Amino acid sequence: MASKGWFNLESAGVGIPETQYFEGDSAFKFLGLSRTTRLYGFVGCLIVGFVLSLLGSIVLFLGQLTIFALLYVMGTIVALIGTGFLIGFLNQLKLMFKPVRVVATIVFLASIGLVFVGAFVLGNEVLCLIFVIIEYLAYTWYTLSYIPYARTAILRMVGMS
Repeated sequence: MASKGWFNLESAGVGIPETQYFEGDSAFKFLGLSRTTRLYGFVGCLIVGFVLSLLGSIVLFLGQLTIFALLYVMGTIVALIGTGFLIGFLNQLKLMFKPVRVVATIVFLASIGLVFVGAFVLGNEVLCLIFVIIEYLAYTWYTLSYIPYARTAILRMVGMS
């Protein structure tokens, strides 16, 4: 029996056509995940990723650089995996390396590695924070590439276009 009310995600999308990313994704056909299940997977990963990153940030202020690096990067990766629930994991990998977002993707992935280098090889908290900021900015720029004209609007707001 379908639930009624504002939280019924299946019926909420009745009038909204699914995008090409939702349709035909073989991983979800194989797993049999509904739109609601995929949204729950996305939100769950987003929450877990945020909590892991937040815990990592807290332990950084307690002086635990290696635990920070592990928790923060795991949180970022879990949140990124969450978007795979929306568009499909293989689709996400293909889309990450499209020309419009390849630079942001490479900077994002490189900064994840550099957080580990800063923590494990160099043991430098300030450098780790710089790499985290770069990672955050690259991920934001990457995410904005999925929203039509979002990058252009941001560039206009900061006076670069």
